[in-house]
Amino acid sequence: MTSNKIALVTGAGSGIGKHVALALLREGYSVVLAGRRREQLEQTAQLGAVAGARSLVVPTDVSDPASVKALFAQTKEAFGRLDLLFNNAGVFAVSVSLEDLPYEQWKAAVDVNLSGAFLCTQEAFKLMKEQQPRGGRIINNGSISAHAPRPNSVAYTSTKHAITGLTKSTSLDGRKYDIACGQIDIGNASTDMTETMSKGILQPNGALAIEATMDVEHVARAVLYMASLPLDANVQFMTVMATKMPFIGRG
Repeated sequence: MTSNKIALVTGAGSGIGKHVALALLREGYSVVLAGRRREQLEQTAQLGAVAGARSLVVPTDVSDPASVKALFAQTKEAFGRLDLLFNNAGVFAVSVSLEDLPYEQWKAAVDVNLSGAFLCTQEAFKLMKEQQPRGGRIINNGSISAHAPRPNSVAYTSTKHAITGLTKSTSLDGRKYDIACGQIDIGNASTDMTETMSKGILQPNGALAIEATMDVEHVARAVLYMASLPLDANVQFMTVMATKMPFIGRG
């Protein structure tokens, strides 16, 4: 299948963002690759350099309003429109007990994971509501942490719970502009960010356990499905997780 649509992926230099960006490029999307590190973004672009696929590398700090405005201005200048925004950029705070978390770590997580997604959503609205044909789709990376916390993860978990509120408000406020918004909650996708799981992850009972993981390509295909729907249909929430990870039930 091919597409002439324009997508923007934040956090496109590594992990889930990289794999989703590559899947979109293979599908024929033109993809704006946003992230902090130019070198990693350019590596993604090189991997996605397939016949007919176009990518635009834009180093971006999503926690900085001016940087986000520049990202969307370059997107409009290069492609004239935006059909899909994947709000994926995120950071983990240091793993410590709630009372020991430095405020700077809390603020960094909120600035990137929540404020960054809001700023990108706001700029996407401004572009999508004015373009012709009008509208577009926004997909937020919520994570299993949007449902249940891990130990010592108050900053990350709080921001991911808040993403659910952002998703719902975006879905509601976007209706009048033909903007659809959904959320994908991902559990234990195998990337460079989950390599530590092979050594054991802290569980609520204090034990360390090696957790099941899944191929990240399953996530990429799920995002492609959400993106493939016409704007009068929407996957509001989707959970894609390793079947045997300790989430459903009591672990």
